[in-house]
Amino acid sequence: MDASDDELDPPRRAPAPQSEPMPGMPQSRNNAGGFAFAVDDWTRLDRFLVLGVEGGSYYATERRLTAENAEAVRRCLHADGPRTVARIVAISEEGRALKNDPAILALAMAAGAASPATRALALAALPRVCRTGTHLFRFADAIGTFRGWGRALRRAVGDWYTAKAPRELAHQLGKYQSRGGWSHQDLLRLCHVRATGSSNAALRWAVGKGLEPGPEDASSPLAILAGYEAAKRAAAPGEVIRLVRKYGLPRECVPTRWLTDPGVWEALLVTMPLAALVRNLATMTRLGLLTPGSTAAARVVSALDDPEGLARSRLHPIALLAALRTYASGRGARGQGVWTPVPEIVDALDGAFYAAFRNAEPTRRRWLLALDVSGSMAWGAIAGIPGLSARDAAAAMALVTAATEADHHVIGFTGRGFSASSAGGSRYRAGAGHGGVEPLSIGPDRRLDDAIRIVSDLPMGPTDCSLPMLYALERKLAADVFVVYTDSETWHGAIHPVEALRRYRDRTGIAAKLIVVGMVSSGFTIADPDDAGMMDVVGFDAAVPQLIGLFAGPEGGT
Repeated sequence: MDASDDELDPPRRAPAPQSEPMPGMPQSRNNAGGFAFAVDDWTRLDRFLVLGVEGGSYYATERRLTAENAEAVRRCLHADGPRTVARIVAISEEGRALKNDPAILALAMAAGAASPATRALALAALPRVCRTGTHLFRFADAIGTFRGWGRALRRAVGDWYTAKAPRELAHQLGKYQSRGGWSHQDLLRLCHVRATGSSNAALRWAVGKGLEPGPEDASSPLAILAGYEAAKRAAAPGEVIRLVRKYGLPRECVPTRWLTDPGVWEALLVTMPLAALVRNLATMTRLGLLTPGSTAAARVVSALDDPEGLARSRLHPIALLAALRTYASGRGARGQGVWTPVPEIVDALDGAFYAAFRNAEPTRRRWLLALDVSGSMAWGAIAGIPGLSARDAAAAMALVTAATEADHHVIGFTGRGFSASSAGGSRYRAGAGHGGVEPLSIGPDRRLDDAIRIVSDLPMGPTDCSLPMLYALERKLAADVFVVYTDSETWHGAIHPVEALRRYRDRTGIAAKLIVVGMVSSGFTIADPDDAGMMDVVGFDAAVPQLIGLFAGPEGGT
């Protein structure tokens, strides 16, 4: 197979460049000015629920993406309200998104839908999507945009409180007292919630009527409230430590003035939920609690190494990746605070990232993992996390598949013919025939932060998503599956990605499949929706490795 540029172009017709639509294909102009396929509303719903739109993209503002995604949610609700509500619940409950805010917004839209049946389903799903007081406050903040506070809505919010056991109710009231201008007192008075026994006593406390005598016993369902009130009166760290141990107080129930004491944090660590533990690693290290070989560090490592605890926590892979990057750097994302990271904790965070994805069985297929490292992929931040760009996140996603599949080849790509050099000398060089493609020395033997650093150091260029297939054809690489991690804002190439894949299939005789991992919540894809050998998935959905493994297998996509 001679892969010269002349022979790659078929003699009978010149291919359409990406700046023009392919003849006879249902393509639309993307945000970059090129032509790609519009994803259907259900794929767009998934992208919105998993990725959100924080920070927008290189070509579209956050406000524009929010409006476009909101319209897609509305169309889904109109087409099939029950299916839409079920999807919102599934992605939220299964912990497949970093933040629950998009699911809460979509549920609020469903609760204000035209269909009475859809509204009823959305309100019934309220406790499944809004699992914490903070979630409930965000729902209350959003719902006013889509409907009024009628009887059904007030009843649903009231049921959120009364359906909880007294101990869980007290925990929610004590830990999440107010957010975003809303408080439990606001909602309880708005919805006229009534309860009996211990639950009634907890609700009375939440509306400012004080705590009745009795909960001082640590076995009381309302013990957390008694502990919170006692902590407010504490005069010394030792007293706070005693209260934390006696009542199992969470960090939110400890007055801020005591959160600079290592002993207080050591007491909190004993029962600290995994998500809170990850968020507070830097603080506990900076205060000297977490040190190499310490008992506290061993407790942290043990928690991160527990797959069952990780699953129960719903801790998202992005949260772990963000924690790993920040903690390993020894400096806060906004420059506030420095610490010396504990090596065993860094390694445990790395392992927890892989464990947070659903397990996938090896397919024993040949994989080419292609990371779009063009300029648009380096703009903005995944899920609003400072410093975590789409191209950095793509490297982490690729490593999850690389850790499962032994036969893999990883490349980074930008515009064809593009090459750049920095003052220090760029490693990103133009390849023979197809510039802008670089094999990357990243794999599961590298720690995540090292792999991301390699990708972050690459220079940027325009976007040409045909390059992975053309590169494989030129280099005579046998690939059963191409996985392209991209924002689909391709525009630079002389040939469309789907045409490049067809040529690869024709020239090699390999029925190669294409999986497009969408890293931004846009409305476009490079995959042909009418080709059963192509599939769209959402970047950083915790189910992605399992989904692409099933699709890449011999029976997948047929």
